[in-house]
Amino acid sequence: MKKELDFSRDSIWGMILKLAPPVMAAQLIQALYNIVDSFFIGRCSEEGLTALSIVYPLQLLMIALAVGTGVGINTAMSFHFGMKKEKHAHEAAGVGTPLAFVMWLIFALTCYLIMPAYANISTDSPAVQHHVVTYGRIVCVFSFGLFFESIWTKVIQSEGNMRLPMAAQIVGAAVNIILDPVLIFGCFGLPALGVAGAAVSTVTGQIAAALIVFRKGYYRSPQPKKYPAYLKNIFFLGTPNILMQSAYTFYIFGLNLILSTFSDQAVTVLGLYYKWQTFFFIPLGALQTCIVPMISYNYAQQETKRCRTIMLDSFIAGAVLMGMGTLCFLLIPSQMIRFFSSDSEVMGIGVHAFHIIGLSFIPMVSSLLFPVFFQAVGQPFKSSALTLIRTVFLFVPLGWLFSRFGLYYFWLTYPITELLTSAVGFAMFGRFGKNRHKHSLTADT
Repeated sequence: MKKELDFSRDSIWGMILKLAPPVMAAQLIQALYNIVDSFFIGRCSEEGLTALSIVYPLQLLMIALAVGTGVGINTAMSFHFGMKKEKHAHEAAGVGTPLAFVMWLIFALTCYLIMPAYANISTDSPAVQHHVVTYGRIVCVFSFGLFFESIWTKVIQSEGNMRLPMAAQIVGAAVNIILDPVLIFGCFGLPALGVAGAAVSTVTGQIAAALIVFRKGYYRSPQPKKYPAYLKNIFFLGTPNILMQSAYTFYIFGLNLILSTFSDQAVTVLGLYYKWQTFFFIPLGALQTCIVPMISYNYAQQETKRCRTIMLDSFIAGAVLMGMGTLCFLLIPSQMIRFFSSDSEVMGIGVHAFHIIGLSFIPMVSSLLFPVFFQAVGQPFKSSALTLIRTVFLFVPLGWLFSRFGLYYFWLTYPITELLTSAVGFAMFGRFGKNRHKHSLTADT
């Protein structure tokens, strides 16, 4: 299939400006899933809003498995395109659909079984526990739309096509937005489902998005004997992204447990931050998506200097865009919190929290782009190491340490974690390209 861009010759800024806006638009629409759910639920149940914050880590884990595997397929395809092996690229894409089905089946069954225990661990409130089980089981068990859509989207993006995934996200979000008030509050003769209505709206939107990308993203499966080699490559390349996204699940869960020792309102504040973070991180997420095929392709061509240039230009773009998010968190935190909740305790905790967390946005650009860069050049150890340092060795331990001094100091966890992770990332990046290039991104298939 003919690629829409020449990753080895086109202007880097030109490619970013062409690839990023459609991805940003798609991710903006994707962000509306959680924001709209929380907006409507916050108007009918404070317990429901807390439940959505508790289920959020599981949703991140689901996204990590789906998107991370898709990134592995995307990276493998881009490398094969760079090596002029189009057949291998299409065979790698063909593995995606069966793999998505298996992952969904395992994830859905596991979450259905563990949801009551997960709710009991996360909160002592029976009302919140009930909402956690209701919402969590629906969004996890019926998540097949998300798994298929994530794989098919990454297949399409590997060929430089960002517009169709954007269209799919728009359709999915539109379905979710329309159904939310109808099913949550009950309209047109339908019963008011509350939290369950928000969950049904979400999974219906995901299924609608999957149907849009099916025709272009689905490829015929290769012969079964080729699966081991392709699966090895896909998970070799995708595991850093899966680990990076999965780590969010565990560190947010850990932070939720720490904050629950203060109050349910503190847990709600953390959940509201991540709702807004999803929105403000759209530029950074777009850069992560765009630079993977660009860097992977040029690395296959042994253009390490161009790989470094792509990365440095991405830093500049990300810092400028994320600086706008910092200003919002510093200047209008009360308006952002009031969008979801009118609880006075949530407001009091949240304004201070948003002020401190906003300071972490600019250093977060480098701490999140470096793992993507090392993944794209076939150095999963460095990518995974940065993720583990950030989420396992810094976030939760620092959160626990600062919480010993009080809730006011807990939020310092964010800027300090990002600064330390960025420092390690720059040290690793400084060594890139100094050794002789080896074609080690994928195994021979």
